[in-house]
Parts: sequence; structure tokens; C-alpha cells
Amino acid sequence: MKTLYDKLWEEHHVTQLDSGESLLYIDRHYLHEVTSPQAFEGLSKKNLKPWRLDANIATPDHNVPTTRGNNFTSDLINDEISKIQVVELDKNCNKFGIKQFDIQSNKQGIVHVIGPELGYTLPGMTIVCGDSHTSTHGALGCLAMGIGTSEVEHVLATQCLKVSKLKNMNVRFEGVPQVNVSSKDIVLYLIGKIGTAGGTGYAIEFSGSYIDKLSVEGRMTICNMAIEAGAKVGLIAPDETTIDYVKKNSFLDDELFNQAKQCWKSLRTDDKAVFDNEIEIDVSKIKPQVTWGTSPEMVVNFDDPIPTIIDSNEESKKNVELARSYMGIQNESKLSDLVFDKVFIGSCTNSRIEDLRQAAEIVKGKTIAENISEAIVVPGSGLVKEQAENEGLDKVFTDAGFIWRDPGCSMCLGMNPDQLKPHERCASTSNRNFEGRQGYLGRTHLMSPIMAAFTAINGTVGDPS
Repeated sequence: MKTLYDKLWEEHHVTQLDSGESLLYIDRHYLHEVTSPQAFEGLSKKNLKPWRLDANIATPDHNVPTTRGNNFTSDLINDEISKIQVVELDKNCNKFGIKQFDIQSNKQGIVHVIGPELGYTLPGMTIVCGDSHTSTHGALGCLAMGIGTSEVEHVLATQCLKVSKLKNMNVRFEGVPQVNVSSKDIVLYLIGKIGTAGGTGYAIEFSGSYIDKLSVEGRMTICNMAIEAGAKVGLIAPDETTIDYVKKNSFLDDELFNQAKQCWKSLRTDDKAVFDNEIEIDVSKIKPQVTWGTSPEMVVNFDDPIPTIIDSNEESKKNVELARSYMGIQNESKLSDLVFDKVFIGSCTNSRIEDLRQAAEIVKGKTIAENISEAIVVPGSGLVKEQAENEGLDKVFTDAGFIWRDPGCSMCLGMNPDQLKPHERCASTSNRNFEGRQGYLGRTHLMSPIMAAFTAINGTVGDPS
């Protein structure tokens, strides 16, 4: 009896090495501008070529400005390091013949958004990318994981990855969520319970009645954040929802799709398979979640007190004190006491059309609060942007005072012009809130698109109901 992870592992296992590690065959390799230049340089120095060209898909996302407009080229990027990385991606993709959706393509976007929507992510695949949030693709029943730059070179050259097998964890989400509680709230709640090291050494399979009814977009959000729980891999077994999504987005012909579908239906954990760890959570008891500190595990219900102590451990006490100090939390007892400066809706966690629809529903007919100096909405891809504009979502946001941007990682991380100034407080739909993540001394509170949209209108955290 095998788990889904075990099945995917065995189907792609090439050989076991003397070190105890294994070589795993990789079906799909996504590339972006930050972790690929040194890998391509290594290939050139060794006079090597990519082992299988059509397995590789590239796009620039981390460094690209989100105020590009038409006819923007990589040469127009102001920051010199960012420009070099994007230009080098262009050069390397042209040199080696790798398919790239470049900065001028209407299909450019965040790598973990464009892969599934363009049909390059398919159930049963092993997928890697030089980005930790590659776990996102596990939402379609893939064994997907982030890798380092040296591993990017290795996969380019050999189509294999040296890796150790993980243990199995099953997280079952049961029940029906409350109004305005989304998949982002569910996974933040999990991280709050098990901590950012709770999934270390595990591949986490998410299951349960909540997952069964969840959209693929919502599943991507949960698998995206698995890495923030310490896991290398997050995955969900393919079902009819997955197959419908793939059929809509795939470029497979009908005959090949129907053949593949029969295989995809077998990709599920056997009934009597044993997990190394199992957790069950009743989602009906979860309220909207908001982080208060400098780690995704520092999260509470939106209306709970901000912790002054988590437990009696001296290191824990120190971490809480440091986090409160960095976040500028003095005598404030609740999140609603904090006044926000900026709002960011985007990132590979929450920039898909479903996320934008949820946020737009909250802001429709309203105006952002006076204390919000800037609220930006950054679609995850050119196709998401186009669809949102066709539905009029861009106008809903701009009428409310939001700024509508071009695709990119944007304010998720401080590698492009979209950054916080020192001590600015931001409601963010991204995945990490570490010190300086969104800009030097910036203060980041992670939350769902619904909560971020409400915070933009309200000026602070509150009840979106």
C-alpha cells in the first residue's frame, strides 16, 4: 500500500547512490532570471547542452518592474543587477534554444502561475525550479520542489536530480469554512499550529472534504505555502476538478488527453497506506488569519490579541520580543490597533483570477482609506491580467483607488521597484513576512486577498463580514 508521494517517487526513481541519496528523473524544469545565470554559465564552461530542451520553460518574474506598459524591453530596467539578470535570461534562452515567455510576451508572468495555466504542469509530473515555492505545482498531483542554482545546472545537463526521499505526512482539512475564510486562511492556520518546522523532512499530502470541494487555484495556494510549514513538497491527489482544469488549459490533443486521464486517476494514496504523521483540522472553526510578527507561524485570528508570550521557553520569549519590536508593536493589544500604510494583492500565492475576483468583490463601490498611501494589485500573469480586464475587475480596483499593475513577483520580495520604505506597514497576500522581505525595515502582515482588500478599505484589520 503506497501514498501518492511514494507512487510518484517510484515512477521517477532512476537509481540509488552510495550516499543513500537517489537520482530522480525530472519531467518539467521551470527557469527564471535569478537562479539560472550561474547554471547556464556552468553549462557553457563544461561545453554541455540541456539534456531535453522541451522539458524547460522560462520566464522573468522576480526582477521585472510592474509598471512596464507597452513596448517595454529588458534594457529599460533601471536597476543594473536586475537588468543584467533579465538580459542574461534572454541571452541564455536564445543561445540554448529554451522556450521563454519574455518580458514582452502576453503570457509572461510569475513562473508558478504561468506553468499550470499554459498547460505545462500536468498531473504525475516531477517538477523543479530554482525557487522554493515550486511546491505550488503539487496542487495538480505533481511531485514539485524548489532547488538551488547548482541543482538547476545539474537538471539542465542531466534531466535528473540528486535527492533524498522524504517522509509522508497527511493533513486532512474537514468541514465547511465560514464566510470570507479562504484557502490562505486555512494554510496560515495550519502553519500557526505546527510551526515553520512542523513539516521539515516531509512531503505533505493535503486531503479531506474541504480539499475535495476546493478549486485548483485554492489548492495551489495551500501547496504554495507548504514550504512555509517546513515541507519540501506539498501535493494533492488529482480528481475530476484537476482533470477539468487540465482539459481547459492543456494543449494535449483529445486522444492523448484521454489516455493520460486514465493514468491520472490512479494517482492517489491507497486506502490502507500508512503515513508517518497525520493531522486533522476542522476548517469550520477557523476565522480569517493575519500574521502579527516576522514569521508565517506568528499568526492569529484577526480579532485575537497579539501575543506577548507564546510559551515559557526563553528563546521563544526573545523571539516574540524581537518580532514585536521589529513590527513596531508597543502597547497595541489587537491587530485592529495597527494603522496600515500599504496594501499588496499579488504573488505566486494569491495572484490568480479567483484571488482577484474575491478581492474585487470586497472593494466594489468603495474607496481605500485615507491612511493607505498605496494599494497595488499585481496579476500573476499576462493571461490573468487580460481575463481580469475583460471582466472589468481592473476598473473595480482603480475606481476604489488601487493601482493596477503588470505581471511579476512585485512586492512579495525586495528585488524590484515595488518595495516598502522603512517602518511602512503592509497588508500583503504574499507568502513570507521575514525582516526586510518587502524592503528594508518594512513590516509585513500576511493575509488573504479578502482580508487585504478589506484592510485597504478599512485602513486597518477588521471583520470583512
